[in-house]
Amino acid sequence: MTIHDNVHPLPAPETKDELRQALLDIEAWEASQKDLWFWEKLGRLPFQLLDRLTPKALQNKLAQAIDEVGSFVQTGGQYLISEKSVLDQLNRQLASRLDTPALADALTLGEVASLPLAVMDGAADEFARSRTLFATAQGATTGFGGIFTLAIDIPAILGLSLKVLQEMAMVYGYDPNDKRERVFVIKCLQFASSDIVGKKAVLEELADFDNEHRQRDAISQLQGWREVVTIYRDNFGWKKLFQLVPVAGMIFGAVLNRSTLQDVAEAGKMLYRKRRVLERLRSG
Repeated sequence: MTIHDNVHPLPAPETKDELRQALLDIEAWEASQKDLWFWEKLGRLPFQLLDRLTPKALQNKLAQAIDEVGSFVQTGGQYLISEKSVLDQLNRQLASRLDTPALADALTLGEVASLPLAVMDGAADEFARSRTLFATAQGATTGFGGIFTLAIDIPAILGLSLKVLQEMAMVYGYDPNDKRERVFVIKCLQFASSDIVGKKAVLEELADFDNEHRQRDAISQLQGWREVVTIYRDNFGWKKLFQLVPVAGMIFGAVLNRSTLQDVAEAGKMLYRKRRVLERLRSG
């Protein structure tokens, strides 16, 4: 049944040529992903310094928060999000495309997969923008206190990254309540924080993600979530080192958190978009 077929017709679906062009655009983006900036490669060194400078109580709090983020893979836990805000944003994007003030019926997540890519992309861009603004403000706030608020900032930005990636999942019609979709979310997180070798490895792993056998393999890799989170933390090394100075850390915290969320949101959008385009090409 067509979404809202008793109310508004959907815009025409993409043609095969349009889908192939979208895939070419995504592959061009993948090819453009360069290595991390030189100081991020040395991430572990400053975190060794941070570990020596950070009081034990703050270290324990940081470790506990990172473990909670990791538990997202297994259960979703506190990081699972409500789908209502995502569906509302998609509804607004669809209404805009149809040039009508509002749609009579609300979308369901099951209907999202058949929406035009342009609607999905518009919603993805809105979530990327709003989450990046939030991360910028958060980085400024936690940067104000220097080292004493750094232990709060790192788990917070990890949690916000998981949130925006789940929003990207739903925007393109995937349900992060599904355990295997949480694997994809973590792979997006890993891609955003990896060097060029790591990015290539993630793309290879995701190339056939929807193959049933590959899904089982991916789920079996869940035990490796801690490594992903550790890499993500360590790659903050030099960046967060600049945030150690109280007050001045506001500027660094705002800029660096903004950059981090932009990278994560972009990776989530492009990788989920690619997955949806490939599914449409295969089914068409």
